Amino acid sequence: MIENEVKRKRFGYSLAAVLASLLGAAQLAPASAQTMDAALARAYNGNPTLNSQRAQVRVTNENVPQALAGYRPTITASADIGAEIQNTHTPITGGVSRRSTLRTAPRGVGLEVTQNLFNGGGTTSSVSAAESQVLGARATLQNTEQNVLLDAATSYMNVLRDTAILNLNRNNVEVLEEQLRQTRDRFQVGEVTRTDVAQAEARLSAAQSQAILAESNLKTSIARYRQNVGTEPKSLAPGRPVENLLPRNLEVALKGALTQHPAIIAALHGVDVAELQVKVAQSDLYPSLDVIGSVSRRYDTQLGGDKINDATIVGRLTIPIYEGGQVYSRTRQAKETAGQRRIDVDTQRDSVRAAVVSAWGGLDAAKAQIIAAQAQVQAAETALAGVREEAKVGQRTTLDVLNAQQELVSARSILVTAQRDRVVASYSVLSAIGKLSATTLKLKTEVYDARRHYDQVKGLWWGTQTPDGR
Repeated sequence: MIENEVKRKRFGYSLAAVLASLLGAAQLAPASAQTMDAALARAYNGNPTLNSQRAQVRVTNENVPQALAGYRPTITASADIGAEIQNTHTPITGGVSRRSTLRTAPRGVGLEVTQNLFNGGGTTSSVSAAESQVLGARATLQNTEQNVLLDAATSYMNVLRDTAILNLNRNNVEVLEEQLRQTRDRFQVGEVTRTDVAQAEARLSAAQSQAILAESNLKTSIARYRQNVGTEPKSLAPGRPVENLLPRNLEVALKGALTQHPAIIAALHGVDVAELQVKVAQSDLYPSLDVIGSVSRRYDTQLGGDKINDATIVGRLTIPIYEGGQVYSRTRQAKETAGQRRIDVDTQRDSVRAAVVSAWGGLDAAKAQIIAAQAQVQAAETALAGVREEAKVGQRTTLDVLNAQQELVSARSILVTAQRDRVVASYSVLSAIGKLSATTLKLKTEVYDARRHYDQVKGLWWGTQTPDGR
């Protein structure tokens, strides 16, 4: 029984260390341990999903200079060269004719400049739509950043939880192995029956199965961590909730989320883009006014060696009368799309509201579960100690001891899971209200500035090199 007590004490110490790490006792973590903030910073910098969305923002930025091109002139140059042979028969009196051959190389160069002066407001609407697309892409990027950071935080805590549960199950196997050895010794001296030995063997086999399952769950969590963070988890430091960054109550959280969540902001910009696209489609129904200037020089147009210089400037007014109904159809289609985008805003608001309420409820539940689980663990520890003492004097059976041991393991696993849930729920609430970001968490990393690339490309008139606005 002395050896059993040693096992029990070691089992309790291991649990205390694991629970302390989940509770945030940083002093128990090794100096070289990877922290939650470091893992989130790594995910922020290297997650491929987030980097892909950043690239999408840069792609969207290029819509602005493309739309601004409508304000700028188009310039085209041309050149041509050819060969011409002209045979001439000129009649002379008496049926005689004079023949001559002219060989020339007609050629020329020209330059044409076209500047639109009015196109029904199409260019203005296109530029505004492109700018709204950029703002919407930035909001989508913020939402993607939230999802990536939440996934990374969840993966971090899952590894801690599953590591703790695996340690609990392995220690439980050690305790049950010692319990089985003692039961067999007692069976040899006639203190217990064969049934008691079989019960201890069955409970040990079940514990070994649970340990194998816990190890499998840990491997899965490690794989998810590698996917979300980009590295293998090694010596993870304690994880802490971010409740100090949350609003004081659910009502305040909902109010802020419904006005500031990036998913809603992106949807609102989507409405702006759709409404501006209606104006772009309608602009094709208005007259278009262009000024066209051209200069050219031609050689050998009539005689070898001649040269003609020409310069023109023309104002051209184009009035659409009927184009087969295509523009009308595109206008109606754009209006329907705008209506759809307005519905999408309502959908996003409902989704955000549900996410906030769910996450807030999950956080409250996790806090309550921790209190209940702590009481359960204390009661289970007291019960196990009492059952063991009663078993020594024959007042309890081996099965009673095994059941008490299993209840303690279950209670401790529940407490570990509740601690994990509290941390993840706090990050979930921060994400649900739209404030989970590298800036809010004060991660030690350079924050990606989506405006930098936009400022670099907005005013470009030419060039194919992509600026380093990453």
